[in-house]
Amino acid sequence: MDDVRHVLVLPDRDAAEEAAEALAERYELDEEPQLVRDALAGEDDAEDAQWLLVIEDPHARLSAAELDDFAAEWDGWREEP
Repeated sequence: MDDVRHVLVLPDRDAAEEAAEALAERYELDEEPQLVRDALAGEDDAEDAQWLLVIEDPHARLSAAELDDFAAEWDGWREEP
């Protein structure tokens, strides 16, 4: 089985940090989610950055629908592979 990686896009760092903490509490993860700043193309201002929450799911235990709902709690979304 191939490893699965999920990416949640969140509007700001605070939302990403809160979501990472809640994700660890809600689901049993092998690794902590990784936070990555994703500056929008052509923008240097930190205000224009989105934050990515990268979740390694080697056993494919997390469903896309669950993660869609989870990300929506922080005004975010799950990136389609």
